[in-house]
Amino acid sequence: MNFPLTFRFKIVAIAPQLSVTDATGKTVCYVQQRLFKLKENIVVYADDSKSRTVCEIKADRIIDFSANYGFIAPDGSEFGNIKRQGMKSLFSARYDISRNGQPLFELREENPWVKLLDGIFEGIPILGGFSGYVFHTRYLIQDSAGKRYFTLHKRPAFFEGVFELEQHEPTDADLVALMSTLMMLFLERDRG
Repeated sequence: MNFPLTFRFKIVAIAPQLSVTDATGKTVCYVQQRLFKLKENIVVYADDSKSRTVCEIKADRIIDFSANYGFIAPDGSEFGNIKRQGMKSLFSARYDISRNGQPLFELREENPWVKLLDGIFEGIPILGGFSGYVFHTRYLIQDSAGKRYFTLHKRPAFFEGVFELEQHEPTDADLVALMSTLMMLFLERDRG
């Protein structure tokens, strides 16, 4: 993958859609989330033709605040997972990312006040349409020692959510970080 990666979340669509492109403009993956699912099961495709599956993201339980989402390769093996940190995530988004049962990264919101202000501003008639240009959330992916590996920035955009994932340190867990970021965006899209 050529970083930075750009995530485009279509807001004006019947079913939520997300496409990820790399620095060269090549599509890395595409997701069209299914509606009315009690237990989350997202299929991640290589592109919008949906001809090749990259992986599936499956929840371990029905609608739960602290559900664990496993990343399942096409051969059926799990190569990582992400889990929301329950009560710690009420005000500020916080997730644990692991691989083979071993903690790998923590994904956390850098400044939760930005998301709160964005939500308030979005509720103001007429002006709320410009909230995507005023407040920009930022998420950090780091290890337990605080070493930063990735940063996800929200970018200004109308009628879609645009995020950019920058890599700071090389790692052999790029795909796990990508799938974790993708799942976090689906879970947090209603919160700014």
